[in-house]
Amino acid sequence: MQNPVIIFGAQAIGRQVKEIFESNDVVVYGFLDDNKTMHQTELDEAIVLGATDDDGFLKLIGKKCEAFVAVDDMRLRKGIVKMLNDVRHVQPVNAIHRQALISSRASLGHGCLVDARVTVQPGVSIGNHCLIHAGATIGAESKVGQFVQVGMGCQINPGVVVEDEVFIGSGVTVVSGVTLGKGARVGAGSVVVSSVKAGDTVFGNPAQPIKS
Repeated sequence: MQNPVIIFGAQAIGRQVKEIFESNDVVVYGFLDDNKTMHQTELDEAIVLGATDDDGFLKLIGKKCEAFVAVDDMRLRKGIVKMLNDVRHVQPVNAIHRQALISSRASLGHGCLVDARVTVQPGVSIGNHCLIHAGATIGAESKVGQFVQVGMGCQINPGVVVEDEVFIGSGVTVVSGVTLGKGARVGAGSVVVSSVKAGDTVFGNPAQPIKS
């Protein structure tokens, strides 16, 4: 990547992503964040330039800079991505840690974070704008949709289907053949042995739906 990157989000994920880019010799131009108290302050030797809708900096994206959306909140992340697609006509770039192991027979979309010690096995497909945190394993022939977040140390076994907008907490195990429906949420440390319906939240070992 030749152009510098502007990172949307100056919180924990933004700091992770900055370190990944710099380890890959990619220059980080600065952060954009909607917390006004951070504007024009320095974070990890980079400036928080302004808000995520600051047109002066947005005009650089697609011309002189690339973009990465490092926002934990999925709805906000989707909104920023939509703005970049519709207004700047660009897709965010990927942030892939040098210690991640991605099979040459796997496919990866746009705007994804793949952190240190992540393993992506052959036949895996990962959609756009996913956050795959440190130490997670995505087993062979698993399918991961868009805007999915996979927590640290998760074990997604072979042949799992993770639909769009699923959140998987840290340390979760998902056994082979399970489908996690769109928008499902899996609590940290859970062991998922059967498919989860769209929009359901499950927790425990074995994971069970949490009644609202």
